[in-house]
Amino acid sequence: MTIYRLPGLRAMINEISQERNLPKHAVHQALKEALLKGYERYRRSLRPDHSHFEDDHFANFEVELDTEQEGFRVLATKTITETVQNPDREIALADVIEVVQDARVGDTVLLDVTPDHQEFGRMAAMQTKQVLAQKLRDQQRRLVQEEFKDLEGTVLMGRVLRFERRSVIMAVRSDASQPEVEAELPKREQLPNDNYRANSTFKVYLKRVKEGPQRGPQLEVSRADAGLVVYLFANEVPEIEDEVVRIVAIAREANPPNHKVGPRTKIAVDTLERDVDPVGACIGARGSRIQAVVNELRGEKIDVIRWSPDPATYIANSLSPAPVEEVRLINPEARIAHVLVAPDKVSQAIGKEGQNVRLATRLTGWKIEVRDSSQYNYEEEDRLAMAALEEQVAS
Repeated sequence: MTIYRLPGLRAMINEISQERNLPKHAVHQALKEALLKGYERYRRSLRPDHSHFEDDHFANFEVELDTEQEGFRVLATKTITETVQNPDREIALADVIEVVQDARVGDTVLLDVTPDHQEFGRMAAMQTKQVLAQKLRDQQRRLVQEEFKDLEGTVLMGRVLRFERRSVIMAVRSDASQPEVEAELPKREQLPNDNYRANSTFKVYLKRVKEGPQRGPQLEVSRADAGLVVYLFANEVPEIEDEVVRIVAIAREANPPNHKVGPRTKIAVDTLERDVDPVGACIGARGSRIQAVVNELRGEKIDVIRWSPDPATYIANSLSPAPVEEVRLINPEARIAHVLVAPDKVSQAIGKEGQNVRLATRLTGWKIEVRDSSQYNYEEEDRLAMAALEEQVAS
């Protein structure tokens, strides 16, 4: 079989593998793809008009690297036919039968089609230099996708490398034995109280593994995602890990619309065990467990509340720490509730810039209207609720 020599091939593969942190098989694949592009360019040069081939024209061609002899071959899988219409895809039975006596029409054969021509070698080398860097990047992206795709929705340890525009570029690993991979922490996923200094480390939530040829890090991580809070509690509270306590719902506002308001999270927990207090389990002795979570989130305020299958009880709990006098499910179909609180507790129930009631609404899925109990007109509110219900039925 013909072989086109590439002196220093083995050393080049080893060097690229070390420089790029790529396994040798990935470097092999990138080289083969680049050399096949070189063959395509050579074949294009033989056409009178130098026109391009169809995208899949060389789909049945491949490059075989020989590191022992330090060279490569171009091979083509062709179908045996009586008459040949496409010589790149087909070969005549008469040409094969002399070598393979039991060959039949419809069989396929693998043929060495390496050009024995000086111009081919020059073009292959030139195209390889131009294409190899891109093919190596493609291989790196493919490997990152394979390595991290199953880790989406988990938490990694990230180390700050540098800053690009408003994003923080971090280094993460899938495990301790793997090389570091770059990940992007966009501005919207950062916490306002974090201090991102070079080489500082943070726990980050792997939000997305990007696919496709776009530039920049493939991994998008977050410090603002609710999944990070869930992970931190599961890590600190053995009862959650053992499924004795479960997290039913979570609402997080890591970057409030108003900078005067700090980050805050509400988390609803429950248990089927009568002798277990799910809220107490999450808070820990003297607040030790919840404090560990708060410290990791740089002082974010966290309300742990008891979930209840009864909507009124759940809504009352969700407005914690504000005391609630009464919850009226004014329109269950539209999930609207009036929450009555003492006059001096209205602002606490609503929260600064409306944050407390906003998070409670997201946590419970009910539209919560906080009302002053001393000014609440039951008859008028019932009349309005009935009118709204009749209008809703009529429509």
